[in-house]
Amino acid sequence: MSYGVSAALQGAIYEALTASTAVTDLVGTDIYDAVPTGTVPSLYVSIGAETAQAANDKTGTGALHDVRIAVVTDVQGFAAAKAVATAVSDTLHGADLTLTRGRLIYLNFDRAVADRSDAGAGRMIALRFKARVEDA
Repeated sequence: MSYGVSAALQGAIYEALTASTAVTDLVGTDIYDAVPTGTVPSLYVSIGAETAQAANDKTGTGALHDVRIAVVTDVQGFAAAKAVATAVSDTLHGADLTLTRGRLIYLNFDRAVADRSDAGAGRMIALRFKARVEDA
């Protein structure tokens, strides 16, 4: 297994989301890998946690990444968050991303959970994607 492709995968996902007009028309530049300090936007995308497991084969080393992306809003109701989650899913599912290290074999939507945020007033949709990568 190689975890070496992880940063390259995250960078490519970030680039795809920031290049997607479907996403940026809804959240602008509010796409992060950590919640911003100071005033938090009312609606944003957060590239979150991941897990990885070995996926080596006869041709080389690789990994299967379980990537989590959250759509977070302080607005009651799910409509705005679902619109952003749809744009994120449409952008990433099946995307052919170029990595700075290694190669993406596939990136597929796995599941989503829509729920109220901890405080109860807002909403969060946690999207999960499966990415198979090969280290070069």
